[in-house]
Amino acid sequence: MNTFSKRLNRLPPYMLGKLKQLTYERRQQGVDVIDLGMGNPNQPTPKHIVDKLCEAAQEERHHRYSVSRGIFNLRREIAWHYERRFGVQIDPEHEAIAVIGTKEGISHLALALIDEGDLALVPNPTFPIHIYSIVLAGGSVVSIPLREENDFVPSVAEIAQDIWPRPKVLILSFPHNPTGAVIDLSFFEEVVDFAKKQDMIVIHDLAYADIVFDGYKAPSFLQAKGAKDVGVEFLSLSKSYNMAGWRCGFAVGNRDIIEALARIKGYYDYGIFAPIQVASIMALRTPTDIVEENSDIYRNRRDILVDGLNRIGWDVPKPKATMFVWAPIPESHRHLSSMDFAMKLLDEAEVCVSPGAGFGHNGEGYVRIALVENDDRLRQAVRQIRRALFR
Repeated sequence: MNTFSKRLNRLPPYMLGKLKQLTYERRQQGVDVIDLGMGNPNQPTPKHIVDKLCEAAQEERHHRYSVSRGIFNLRREIAWHYERRFGVQIDPEHEAIAVIGTKEGISHLALALIDEGDLALVPNPTFPIHIYSIVLAGGSVVSIPLREENDFVPSVAEIAQDIWPRPKVLILSFPHNPTGAVIDLSFFEEVVDFAKKQDMIVIHDLAYADIVFDGYKAPSFLQAKGAKDVGVEFLSLSKSYNMAGWRCGFAVGNRDIIEALARIKGYYDYGIFAPIQVASIMALRTPTDIVEENSDIYRNRRDILVDGLNRIGWDVPKPKATMFVWAPIPESHRHLSSMDFAMKLLDEAEVCVSPGAGFGHNGEGYVRIALVENDDRLRQAVRQIRRALFR
């Protein structure tokens, strides 16, 4: 059958989805696979947020269509959150919009910004939607290689040299998925200066703002002077508040870019279910100690997993942020591709991890391990990996 769009044909097989399906099939066969593949939080959403959802769902006025921009009270709350957290002023009417999760927001923004043949600068490796939102919009991706020797942080001075036509968009995400790389505010200040000189739009994905360790605090792109002149930032409730399935996030920043996203979304959706938006207001009012306790859970899991892997002979660095460990394939197994190595762990250790190549070709040689199981299961994963790799 040759009836599908060129857009669909540009998409490669989803490598991470294949591992998820294989994990499901093995579990159906009774195999107790420890799934550390997908970044799917296993902690419950805080009770006060769930209670607010249940309360709001009882109100009949919330059963009707919502608005694609998000209700005003929610947009006002995200503006207050940015002022409290980052000292950044946001106009809730013109500089903020609710999105049905960051993947939806970035994908629709790409449709609003990218024409066929336009170029976008995207780090490699990266979260797949950063690449494929551009591909689906008909654009072309220019990879910015992230290398271990540079702590997986790109050099702004080297970006886009000798590229013609000039890229239209630069997509960034720090703290970084999958590598866990972190930056300070001076990096964003360089990015703003660069974007102004190049007449380029910046999209920053701040999904892991609150999953930070060892005293590190993640800056907002919008804290950099002049950032709202050149770009927007996406913030998600998924990881900070264990609300991944709720699908609620935000884009904030440059009013013209926010308006472009709003116009596209107006044709595609009627917004998030209103009770979820009401409960999301409650999430943004969550005391900081609850958010910090959630981060502490991931820090403890990181220490258990990384210390355990290093103890058995797999040299893995500790990230300062995110819910992932970016692990170079052990020396004894570097003849394997990241997909083959991930399959070996699934088959022989009964542990699912994500192959680095699933995040772009520069991810080859690594696997991403998600900290989404409890302490005991992580210790069990280390034991099973030792038996499979280092017997």
